[in-house]
Parts: sequence; C-alpha cells; structure tokens
Amino acid sequence: MQKNLSRGLISSFAIALTLSVAPMAAFGADGELTVFDWAGYEDPAFHPAYVEKYGDSPTFAFFGDEEEAFQKLRTGFRADVGHPCSQSVVKWRDAGLLKPLDTSRIPEWDNILPGFKSMKDLMTTEDGQAWIVPFDWGNTAVTYRTDKVDETDIKSLKAFADPKFKDRVSIGDNVDDAYALASLAIGLTDWAKMTDEQFTEASAFLREVHKNVRLYWTDNTELSQAMAGEEVDLAWAWNETATTLMADDVPVAVKKDTDEGLSTWVCGYVLLKDGEGSEDKAYDYINATLDPVVSSYIVSEWGYGHGNANGMAAIDPETLKGAGYDDVAAFVDKTLFQSPVPVELKQKMIAEFEKIKAGY
Repeated sequence: MQKNLSRGLISSFAIALTLSVAPMAAFGADGELTVFDWAGYEDPAFHPAYVEKYGDSPTFAFFGDEEEAFQKLRTGFRADVGHPCSQSVVKWRDAGLLKPLDTSRIPEWDNILPGFKSMKDLMTTEDGQAWIVPFDWGNTAVTYRTDKVDETDIKSLKAFADPKFKDRVSIGDNVDDAYALASLAIGLTDWAKMTDEQFTEASAFLREVHKNVRLYWTDNTELSQAMAGEEVDLAWAWNETATTLMADDVPVAVKKDTDEGLSTWVCGYVLLKDGEGSEDKAYDYINATLDPVVSSYIVSEWGYGHGNANGMAAIDPETLKGAGYDDVAAFVDKTLFQSPVPVELKQKMIAEFEKIKAGY
C-alpha cells in the first residue's frame, strides 16, 4: 500500500540521520519543541491534536536504539521529550536525564491501562513522582514466511539456532530484544534475576543464532524489505513487521505460542531535564499521543497497543482480535516483560552482544 511505502521511505531516511555524530532534526518546523524518538514515530497520525493546535508537528530527532539515545543525551544533545522503553527509564532517571511529570497536566492520566500503573519505578515511585506516559506496547515474537517455514519446525525459540535456517534468520540489532530472545530460549522469564551462569548460557545461544543470521535489522523497513524479498524467512520482530507485510499480501504470520513464549515491552514519553523548548508544548504533545483517537490507528496500522484504556476499549472487537489484543491476559501469558535490569548486567549484555555480532 502507498501509505506503508511512504512510511517506510521516511523511516529509512530517518535511520540514516542517526549515523551522524549527533542526532539531526527533521520532519517538523516547530522549533519550540524537539522530540527525540524512534524513526517512524514522526507520523502526524500519532499526535493529531498537536498538529491541529499548532499547525505542524514538532521537530524530531532520531535514535537507533536506547543505548545510543542515552549516550547522546549524556554528552550534551538537547531535546524536550524522549521515547524510551520500560527497561531504560530507571537508568535515564538515575542518570539525571529526566524530570518528573506533573500528572495534573495530563487529562487522560487516569485512563492509562491499569497494568502499566503498577510497573515498579516507572509510572510512579514511592514518593509519588511519575516518570513516563505509556504510549505504545506490544511484542517481540517469532515472525515467519508461511510459504518457506513449516510451523512444526518453529515450536521452540531454539529454532533460531537450528542449522536448517542458516542465512535465513534476522533478529534486531537491539540488545534488549536479543537477550529477551536468549533468556526465553534458556527458560528464563525474569531477566532481572539472571545469574552469571544463565548469562553465559544465554550468550552462548546468541552465538549459535549468529551463525544463522542474514542480517541484524535496525528498523521495520529494513526487515520488511528483507522478508518481502525472500532474503529472510524467520525473524524475531515487533508487531509492526507482520502488520505491514500482511497489508502488502506477503505470506507471513506471527507465532506467539512457542514452547518458551515471547517478549512484551511498553514504551512511552518522558520529559527530558535539559530541554530548552516549551514545556507547555511538551505537555500538549504528550497529551496528543495519549488521546484515545490515536488508539485505533496504532492498532490497525502498526499492530501495537495504545496506552489509553478507553481508546483501546472503543476499538472494534474484530480489529482487536485480529491484532491479538482482545485478551490482554492471554497476551502476556508466558512472556518475558522487558523490565529494568541491574546496570551492571545491562552493561555486560551490551558488551557481549557487540562481540557476538562481530563473530567472537
């Protein structure tokens, strides 16, 4: 579809911008607000109320993964709003990169999905401060070409290391998704409790997967093109990949019922401490992303869930069922939730994943 193609071209260009030493701004003439985000989220359909009020989107700058974003912010890059995921919020907060949210300025705060409000150290801390407004949530799961892969061969996540898939596999160039896969494959669903022995086992699994990897994808466009072009048959991917490929009639499916399960994540918007833009516009932007009118779009066009419970409840039941969000309890069954991990463990994961990708 032209809409997906256009979004893909934008995402490809946006990723290219992240290759510079500092993030580059794009896609918006509003210089009073800079949003530091993943490529693709500059889509105006994610913040229509902001565009309606100000006549344009904010200025966007892009990062390839959260560690890259963290390092750039620590070395002086300035933005007003950021888009980290649950496993990174505590790290960003403890490094002094965030300022707490004033929830009285967020009208939809009480309508955020209840499960997110119970996330320790994320939504609120013991002193009542709030740090993130959940926007998008979903899975990283097995995605495969149905015309190339027999479903019986992928009952287990260990299929990613099966020699029969040599040069036909893709996983994300993303340490969190990689170790979520590895943790699940060794039978671990709470990676925050990973022992040294389990870390060694998980890393060994990723080394076996590396032997099969055709490419480490950096965004949905790259992976979608590889699967559509029959370069990749089996991927560890976000919901968006299958959603966009199926819209283009590519024979793919998501297998969420592997023996070990899948990974679940939630990401959202935070206020960055050293932002130099308008705080009023920052809250207007956050409120625009949480607006219930965004729910249907993010579910139907991107395959992700939205943070607004009322917005999700208003979506047509068949649309929710098709996206896998009709039963939230089943959605998170047998899942590794990408929660924060100890800093020391995260640094070990980062260093080891770089070695693995380099073939060591």
